[in-house]
Amino acid sequence: MLTSRGPALCTALRRAAPGGLASLHCSARRCRAARVAVVLSGCGVYDGTEIHEASAVLVHLSRGGAEVHMYAPDVPQMHVIDHSKGQPAEAESRNVLVESARIARGKITSLAKLSTADHDAVIFPGGFGAAKNLSTFAVDGKDCKVNREVERVLKDFHKAGKPIGLCCISPVLAAKVLSGAEVTVGHEEEEGGKWPYAGTAGAIKELGAKHCVKEVTEAHVDTKNKVVTTPAFMCETALHHIFDGIGAMYPVFTKSV
Repeated sequence: MLTSRGPALCTALRRAAPGGLASLHCSARRCRAARVAVVLSGCGVYDGTEIHEASAVLVHLSRGGAEVHMYAPDVPQMHVIDHSKGQPAEAESRNVLVESARIARGKITSLAKLSTADHDAVIFPGGFGAAKNLSTFAVDGKDCKVNREVERVLKDFHKAGKPIGLCCISPVLAAKVLSGAEVTVGHEEEEGGKWPYAGTAGAIKELGAKHCVKEVTEAHVDTKNKVVTTPAFMCETALHHIFDGIGAMYPVFTKSV
């Protein structure tokens, strides 16, 4: 867990935590591991979960001592991409839950069974699966629809005042479902290809959310809605910067409760 992000982040995290940061930790005698749900969208950047982001999420949660449970919707993928060619594999079809099990090492549950009462927070790694399998954002942009179980989970955690984390492209889910949410997908200009998906910021604004410009190593904390986001692979950069940015999210998720 990264704890050297400065007083501003610490203050934001205190405000983001339901009931204050004190509600996310306790004395050694009373504490238990934070229970965090991780929602996957397949396996592979172009048609599912971005694997490096999922791994970074799981490493940071493990280091923070969290108890992690993984979920995915039991639905067909929008399509299958041959990642060696970057093109659709026309004759193939795959299931999001089955593919997500690759990342979860088989320990995964249908998203329909995710109960907010059983968890302290939920996190959505990025990858095009968030825009193709968890929603129709990749096709419909601001007019997208969100998978009904994804929408239920987001609304339930929001209503319960429990933190919601989203990486990379997945903040569009919160922008669509949670009215007035503040999120980041990084910068709002491509800057010579460093931010190739910068146009997403405009779509987030059209959805009625507020976009906050952040660097890839930073996270944005929406203290009102308990939403924590980081750009991750929205930026073309070295892998360790992605890992650090995801780590910047985690003090709020890995404190004992």
